Amino acid sequence: MAANRAGAGARNLITDVPGLKVGQAQDMAVRTGVTVILPDDRAVCAVDVRGGAPGTRETDALAPETLVDAVDAVVLSGGSVYGLAAADGVVGWLGARGRGYGMVDGIPKSPVVPAAILFDVANGGDKAWGEDPPYRALGRAAIEAAGLELALGTAGCGVGAMAGTLKGGTGSASSVTPDGYTVGAVVGVNSWGSVVAPGGRTFWAAPFELGDEFGGLGAAGLVGPPDDWGPAKRPADQRNTTIACVATDAALTPAQARRLAVMAQDGLARAIRPVHAPFDGDVVFALSTGRRPLAGPAPYTLARLGALAADVLARAVARGVFEATPWPGSYVTCWRDLPA
Repeated sequence: MAANRAGAGARNLITDVPGLKVGQAQDMAVRTGVTVILPDDRAVCAVDVRGGAPGTRETDALAPETLVDAVDAVVLSGGSVYGLAAADGVVGWLGARGRGYGMVDGIPKSPVVPAAILFDVANGGDKAWGEDPPYRALGRAAIEAAGLELALGTAGCGVGAMAGTLKGGTGSASSVTPDGYTVGAVVGVNSWGSVVAPGGRTFWAAPFELGDEFGGLGAAGLVGPPDDWGPAKRPADQRNTTIACVATDAALTPAQARRLAVMAQDGLARAIRPVHAPFDGDVVFALSTGRRPLAGPAPYTLARLGALAADVLARAVARGVFEATPWPGSYVTCWRDLPA
């Protein structure tokens, strides 16, 4: 089937989706950062929340029955509850440029910027910010830096992340179908569960790897005995959350975008074991830039795109951990430190 012959886009990043840019900013002293997904024009958006401890902003406004039918940006941030302020910086930047939702001339537009955060405030960085957390400034810096390239690993929202007991990070990947649709994903991997199988370096996402994008080890090392997850965090370590955004150039309605987000969540289940725990805050946004009509029969095409989004997100998770490095001047176990 055509859906099974998709290949990676030119950059193998979410920015392969026409009409999208991504910006990142980080503070290595604090060990945190922000990633902003910026559509060229207002984009249809939906969300699916599976974790038991989410931290979000503006997600209720994304329901298909609400007034808002498009967003101006999506923010993924470290910082736990403090990180939600990153969206303030993004809103201010957009509003100053006349971008946002508006009904009446002469009244400032209201940028719609949904956001999600991950917990990285216990990683040893300098969190003595008092009444002035850095996230508003980081959000503004990230959107000002928006472009077609983005760094993977210890960058953006994944700077402070840990994936199980391994250094986590920011990952991204893309696929393009033979009939021209593009699907991409960007993710901050800060999971409680493990991204690799027990006893080695094989990523749970190995069956979905394209080329050697995260090591090219293949799936021969996959083994998943009950209650043996690989290097997951300790039971008492409840400081987690994987946050992501998938995107496509297919023109979707808000309800169709919601289905894309639901299906894309399975990418986390393919790449992290276990996932969606009571102390994870796993959130996946779905964006449609609407550059290509959704060919008929629409439900079948949407199903193809949803399956592809799950695969792309699984690959992005592995790429984020594969590229992760320690914070400057410190040591933390990374994927490359595992025995071959």
